[in-house]
Amino acid sequence: MSDHAHSGLPGWSLAWSDEFDGAAGSPPDPAIWQPEIGGHGWGNDELQYYSDSSENAALDGAGNLAVVVRRVDPELRGRFDGCEYSSARLVSKDRAAFSYGLVQARIRLPPGRGIWPAFWMLGRNIDEVGWPRCGEIDVMENFGKDPTVVHGTVHGPGYSGAGGITASYRADAGLADDFHVYAVHWEPDRIRWYLDHRLYATVTPDDLHGHPWVFDHEFYFLLNVAVGGTFSTDPDPSAAFPQAMLVDYIRVHERSS
Repeated sequence: MSDHAHSGLPGWSLAWSDEFDGAAGSPPDPAIWQPEIGGHGWGNDELQYYSDSSENAALDGAGNLAVVVRRVDPELRGRFDGCEYSSARLVSKDRAAFSYGLVQARIRLPPGRGIWPAFWMLGRNIDEVGWPRCGEIDVMENFGKDPTVVHGTVHGPGYSGAGGITASYRADAGLADDFHVYAVHWEPDRIRWYLDHRLYATVTPDDLHGHPWVFDHEFYFLLNVAVGGTFSTDPDPSAAFPQAMLVDYIRVHERSS
């Protein structure tokens, strides 16, 4: 990548990125991303089946990763655990993990009531300590209820699920209308959330009501689009499918020494 891609961030250097460049229809880099598969509701009574098909996650040939939600043909639902929708959930677990820095993703969200896109991070020690003790940092979520609102959240022991420490920001226009940059600046005792370089939330250990801060180790990335579920809503019957979340890049910057 050329210097101009991050020259707007004085004091930072690019440590890692995925620019999602490649031929249309090809899978995201398997050295980084692996699909998680299944249709069991994912703890939130979600309606989608996550597949490993390029129909649900592939490069678009224009420099983006497309994570695509489709309505499943009723006659084919047996192949998708009976689920009405198919989508994808991609994780960099055991392939790409980081601690601290400025994490940015330029994303165009999918529109539609009940469509729940997310870019988030989990502690890579999840297999040893479980969730939520591993920690979770949600960089971007839109619950498919209001097209202008982005949510940033942390989950940990004593503040998980509906008890997560969360904040939201209302943009001037629908987030599916264009690409936006969703970011966290993650430090040892502070995590800050940004939409298009505008700070909208900060969490420190003092905000956790005495519960442990579990964000001082490596985390890996997750990209997914859910449908419905506890925090979202059922899709409107008029909702159009397919819908795609387009990811232009994910970049991790570290402080220049």
